[in-house]
Amino acid sequence: MKVELYYFDGCPSWQQALDNLKDALRLEQVSDEIGMVSVVDGADAQTKRFTGSPTIRIDGVDVEGPAAEARGYAYGCRVYHDGDRVVGWPSVGLRRQALTRDTL
Repeated sequence: MKVELYYFDGCPSWQQALDNLKDALRLEQVSDEIGMVSVVDGADAQTKRFTGSPTIRIDGVDVEGPAAEARGYAYGCRVYHDGDRVVGWPSVGLRRQALTRDTL
């Protein structure tokens, strides 16, 4: 399994995203390492299919599923819905779902 976290320096949310991702991997008993992918500017965002910081992909697919890329690529912050809240990182639950999905 390939697990990647895409971020940019200065993003206020990527560290919490990383912590939650580590928790999700531990809860699902997945020992794979997390690849950290830095995005440096708008051109790099396009090349790396970056949908905002933080972006997490499991085997190349966004934790929100393939439809997440339909919003386009951009160098900037990303938000996620967690129940009735909007936060800057995907929840542990969303990550656990992505880790256990047969097909994303």
